[in-house]
Amino acid sequence: MADDSTRTVLVALGSGLGVALAKVGAAVFTGSSAMAAEASHSLSDTANDLFLFVAQRRSSRHPDGRHPLGYGREAYFWALIAALGVFIAGAAFSLRDGIIELIHPGVTSSFTVAYVVLAVSTVFDLVSFRQSAGQLIGRARRHHQDVMDEARGTSDPTLRAVFAEDAVSVSGDVITLAALALNQLTGSSIPQGIAAVVIGLVLIRTSLRLGKRSHDFLVGAWVLPSAPSPTSAGPPTPALLATPPTSPTPAASLTPATSPRRDDDDFTQPLRAADEDRIRTFLLGYPGVTAIREILVTFTGPGRVWVTARLDIDDGLTGAQVKALVRGIESGMMRESEAVYRVDVVPMGFA
Repeated sequence: MADDSTRTVLVALGSGLGVALAKVGAAVFTGSSAMAAEASHSLSDTANDLFLFVAQRRSSRHPDGRHPLGYGREAYFWALIAALGVFIAGAAFSLRDGIIELIHPGVTSSFTVAYVVLAVSTVFDLVSFRQSAGQLIGRARRHHQDVMDEARGTSDPTLRAVFAEDAVSVSGDVITLAALALNQLTGSSIPQGIAAVVIGLVLIRTSLRLGKRSHDFLVGAWVLPSAPSPTSAGPPTPALLATPPTSPTPAASLTPATSPRRDDDDFTQPLRAADEDRIRTFLLGYPGVTAIREILVTFTGPGRVWVTARLDIDDGLTGAQVKALVRGIESGMMRESEAVYRVDVVPMGFA
């Protein structure tokens, strides 16, 4: 997963740099405010990709004495900086150029140059978009959900950010092309000013959405509950967080003290309900476990899940048997899925 995401970021960085330089040159040569807005957008994308590359490299470091859970959450920190800092800066330049154009309309000197640069830029943007969308589609198929749900819910902030910025870049190219065409047909530069403002507003919206996702992962917001807790044990599921169980068990609600706030999408960190079902089925099917009191699941980094479970166990178990049960559950869950980075089991109900 890390290699795929690094490749996606590098493709976006390379294409974005070429596009940004071309648009800056075209904006200076033509005097187009819409092209200037797109140039600032592309420059912000390039800076954003640099931050995402840093995020990818730093978050992949191994755990050490000071960071026993690893450095995975650094990915969310750098993605948050990129989203709120770089994107907002690009949006500010776009809004400024658009407002100036609306107040003091200018003159575009060469539409041909602008069209050629936009065409080349669109090709580069589509190349990057193909890479990020292809990676996202592959993951969506594995998780049996649509692409937009995967983009919104993936724990990989670099993939989510690159996909969003590529989609916005292609949209910005289309908006700028339409504005230039209207300017050429009507002789008024007002459409270019409007286009620059629209591009700025889209950048702000995208920045806030990306920033919110990175914030939720960074602060360790718990996944949202689904339904009431099961009371009886069932057979363990052999591919935890990988394949659906034969008879799904409803997921349990978190206790009120730990229930997360809901956002407008009704989830924070998006562990799929089926995955939480499989965790519960695995635990309830383990010999000696009689009930589940609480399960907390959070992400310590992209694709790294930390599971904490408070379990009621058979009162007849000896101390040695309880230790063996805890070790067996922890090692078993980590063995069943590479997504489970750490498991902490708290046994309850024995003397």
